[in-house]
Amino acid sequence: MVSTEFFREAVSIDNIRSHIRALEGIRHPLAAPEALERAANYITETFRSLGYEMDEHRFLDKGRPFRNIIATRSGLSRPQERVVVLAHYDTVAGSPGADDNASGVAVLLEIASVLAEFRFERTIHFIGVNLEENESIGDPNSGTRGSRALAAYARENDWSIEGVVVLESVAYAGDFVVQNVPAGLAIPVSKAGNFIAVVGNVRSRELTEGFVRAVERYRVDLPHVVIEVPENGELLPDSRRSDHAPFWDNGFKAIMVTDTTNFRSPHYHQPTDTLETLNLEFAAKVCCATVGVILEMARFT
Repeated sequence: MVSTEFFREAVSIDNIRSHIRALEGIRHPLAAPEALERAANYITETFRSLGYEMDEHRFLDKGRPFRNIIATRSGLSRPQERVVVLAHYDTVAGSPGADDNASGVAVLLEIASVLAEFRFERTIHFIGVNLEENESIGDPNSGTRGSRALAAYARENDWSIEGVVVLESVAYAGDFVVQNVPAGLAIPVSKAGNFIAVVGNVRSRELTEGFVRAVERYRVDLPHVVIEVPENGELLPDSRRSDHAPFWDNGFKAIMVTDTTNFRSPHYHQPTDTLETLNLEFAAKVCCATVGVILEMARFT
């Protein structure tokens, strides 16, 4: 087992800050297409600099080409079995998106950096996903277009996926942050927004349990709440609001790791979603816990 000291030394808050700073700014296919492309290029070059095999999953959205960026480290003994870690890199039209979702991408890149020298039994894909945000205001069914295309591609090509971890806004937190909850949530939740939520369906229980084990095993000081929903989350629509839902819909195990976005952050989808509002120590702890999950899922050798 990798030591607790390894996590404390390996995960860099400075790296996370640097990635968010590089990505911060409106990254939208209509309002800022050049910035969206720059973000894609930044993610690609960062993965490439870490020695990962690079590829793109290209898809059409209303006749226009877009890309999901895939960094791969092939497994040594079970390369056909895959672990997927992803975060979306687009924003809504009116927000610089430091938390939503430069924070998730920054943690994705830092996880890839921490694990760059490791080898695993299973193949790992680190993926920057495009077009997560809703195309039409007020229509939640117009989002997750990039991950829908990716999940359908994975199913059509018979990918054997052990699990998908989706990093969705992971850096707005604090003891004095007011936490709200979605209607219909049956479990008690702290009134302080100082925890990370791990959302999974029943099929994905081993992934949510794996996240909890990682927090405990590596002594990560990270309050956490597990939210488990039946089927594919239809009874709690807010549980479906990110890139894990298309993987659920295609029969894969997946979890969303989130600071709960609009249920705690007044900056959600606003011009004020900036780096200065974020808790990077919290994001680093999320990074540590997620590294632990991947070590278990991909089977570190």
